[in-house]
Amino acid sequence: MLQGKRILLIIGGGIAAYKALELIRQIKREGGEVTPVLTRAAEQFVTPLSASALAGAKVYTHLFDLTDEAEMGHIELSRSADLVVVAPATADLMAKMATGQADDLASTLLLATDTPVLVAPAMNVRMWLHPSNQRNIATLQADGIHRVGPNEGDMACGEFGPGRMAEPSEIYSEIKALLADGPLAGRHVIVTSGPTHEPIDPVRYLANRSSGQQGSAIATALAGLGAQVTFVTGPASAPPPLGVTVVKVETARDMLDAVTSALPADAAVFAAAVADWRMSEAAAEKIKKAKGEAPPALSLIENPDILATISQMKDGRPALVVGFAAETENVVENATKKRVRKSCDWIVANDVSPETGIMGGSENAVTLINKEGAESWPRSSKDDVARQLAHRIAEALG
Repeated sequence: MLQGKRILLIIGGGIAAYKALELIRQIKREGGEVTPVLTRAAEQFVTPLSASALAGAKVYTHLFDLTDEAEMGHIELSRSADLVVVAPATADLMAKMATGQADDLASTLLLATDTPVLVAPAMNVRMWLHPSNQRNIATLQADGIHRVGPNEGDMACGEFGPGRMAEPSEIYSEIKALLADGPLAGRHVIVTSGPTHEPIDPVRYLANRSSGQQGSAIATALAGLGAQVTFVTGPASAPPPLGVTVVKVETARDMLDAVTSALPADAAVFAAAVADWRMSEAAAEKIKKAKGEAPPALSLIENPDILATISQMKDGRPALVVGFAAETENVVENATKKRVRKSCDWIVANDVSPETGIMGGSENAVTLINKEGAESWPRSSKDDVARQLAHRIAEALG
């Protein structure tokens, strides 16, 4: 619920602007208040009257309206909300944000605000992938701007690829997570999930059977307690959660880079099943087999140990580091040794023997191991395990 929460919704000029009207409906339905701001370009796609009718509030469009300046100046308007949402966030509007321009009401509000800002980008796939736009995105991320989407799919222009604005339900979930009043409000938690894929050649790779379900459930549970979650996921079959920042990676090295880039964090949960080894040198072309010849020898080297790397950091280490141990024998004994060896605070251990059905299944049975000892939890759904773990993390962080 968003009861009493105030959203300043800046609607940019793009065909996706029509989705902003449904977003207004969802926010109002959950008790939130919406003040719409339309750019001049946005008025070509939706009318101020429709936005005003749905929001039940005055719509702002122009910077130099003396009546508005007398009643509510742009500085007050920019700071009176609990969250500023830009949907759709066009390439032009994000470029202005990244470079600090303020030549209309929307860009002036964004430059003057001290309120958290969430952008939902929407643009042509080539515009999204253009180096200048990617530089602007990196700048906004470094400035602490939150982002949801864009999604991949068919474009109004007839092309296909990343650039579609996130659906209103996705944007709403992110809004709810950012405004959540919970024990983890104001806390940043990194969660890794899924397998990694280590290429052998252009068509083959080393991996494991991790679905990513448990990691996704943990990220969702943490966001539900108010945490800002950075979700670093390998190529998992489980869909990424809503209301979190999703960073997609392929290899163990990619994952380590993404985790270190996401720091600082209050806690980090390493639920990913990272491949222990990779090819010393992946083949540039598909490895062929020839009748009568022995199979090719695969020369493997060790991947970076992400859990140990973060746990043993001297500067910037999260206050709480949680690892996972997927074992097939001597579960508690092996996981206890792993916790000490990796220097992490907690280990969540589980038995992934084929007969348990846990690897890739919908249930889990874990043992939480810390310096005090081992605590076994009854087998339950992965969502229940995630919620219990999230509450324990909230208690530990105080």
